[in-house]
Amino acid sequence: MKENFIRISPDVKLGKGVKIFSFVNMYGCVIDDDTKVGAFVEIQKGAKIGKNCKISSHTFICEGVTIEDEVFIGHNVTFINDLYPRSANDDGSLQTEADWQVVPTFIKKGASVGSSVTILAGVTIGENAIVGAGAVVTKDVPPNTIVAGVPATFIREI
Repeated sequence: MKENFIRISPDVKLGKGVKIFSFVNMYGCVIDDDTKVGAFVEIQKGAKIGKNCKISSHTFICEGVTIEDEVFIGHNVTFINDLYPRSANDDGSLQTEADWQVVPTFIKKGASVGSSVTILAGVTIGENAIVGAGAVVTKDVPPNTIVAGVPATFIREI
């Protein structure tokens, strides 16, 4: 493990057949059977990833993200879990976990998220939906549809 520069906290729950590449940081998350996690990925506490998923390199999966089975996450995908992020409180003190609330995000079974997509907090990407590379997802994506652009807009049904 040390030679691969992988940091997996003891509180991570890994299913059978999970493949993890170098320079990965994971803590407090759950990853189900036969999922592949690429290099330079961070998966935070409370994140859940289903079976047979592919998480490509340089992706950030934060607390509050649930990825169901058979989902493809492209390279450099960023999830966001706070609608109004701030560094400090009104009194100037640094914010802590007690000062904000995680907003859950869901990626449903069979969805595909292209490289360099940003997914804002509170969004659901429906079953088998496709999000085009570089999109910024600001609202829910219906099942079996393709969206792309900034902000992501409907392209067509699958």
